[in-house]
Amino acid sequence: MQTPSWTVGDTTVHRIDETLLPPATGPWLLPGATPDVVTRERWLHPDFADEDGVLRLDSHSFALTTGGLRVLVDTGIGNGKTRANPAWHDLRTDYLERLTAAGFPPDTVDLVILTHLHTDHVGWNTRRTDAGWVPTFPNARYVVSRAEREFWAGYAMDEPRRQMFRDSVDPVEDAGLLDAVDVPAEGTDLAPGLRLLPTPGHTPGHVTVRVGEPGAGAIVTGDCVHHPVQLARPALGSCVDIDPARAESTRRSLLASLAGTDTLVLGTHFPPPTAGRVVHQGDAYRLTPVPGRFVR
Repeated sequence: MQTPSWTVGDTTVHRIDETLLPPATGPWLLPGATPDVVTRERWLHPDFADEDGVLRLDSHSFALTTGGLRVLVDTGIGNGKTRANPAWHDLRTDYLERLTAAGFPPDTVDLVILTHLHTDHVGWNTRRTDAGWVPTFPNARYVVSRAEREFWAGYAMDEPRRQMFRDSVDPVEDAGLLDAVDVPAEGTDLAPGLRLLPTPGHTPGHVTVRVGEPGAGAIVTGDCVHHPVQLARPALGSCVDIDPARAESTRRSLLASLAGTDTLVLGTHFPPPTAGRVVHQGDAYRLTPVPGRFVR
């Protein structure tokens, strides 16, 4: 069981794999990323798309230790959950074994950061026991932006989303472990070298996570950027963006701030090699991959 990792200053960031997403995910999630569009960007092949222009996407978390805290960023889809999306329904993965093998047994995690409250980012918040769904990380503070939590509190949810909240958000909140924090325009620090930055649009309270110093650390994208094709075509939005125009504006601003810097971009849904640096390409960008170091 191998875990890829990247060194960011004094911090090591581990990718905790959950599952590869099926080929049908790309056309559904990013409908504008047609095979014709994708195949024009030859740098996407072979890592990020196949030769026919089918996008590769992944579900994983990032685990790190900084400021004395053991931190997990997003928690994937989860096991044994009733989901409308067949690719997410009733999974049976070895995610917790992988997390433990990377040196993060669930009861040692201090902080879980939720970039936003979508189904494929909160699933391992909880696990099933005889008593029902309970927090997977019982000693952790689960952090979400206040704008995100308040938005969903007032949202008219359909049944699949209500189910997700019942099994993956409400049990954490009921246990007193969910902490909604204000994230101003300049961001907010959770610990030394760990900062939340507001990147709204995909959802109103979406955040990215900065590890280390600006320009030289790392950024965990969340769903501000789903796939590297959006570097080449920043106008490409997701079918589940709450505010598509704002999502595009946010994505363009983020990419402009990253281009040409040493900041390592860690894509929450980027397939292996997952990480890279943003460089200018014409009037847009591309990702220069930075493969992780594999350790057992």
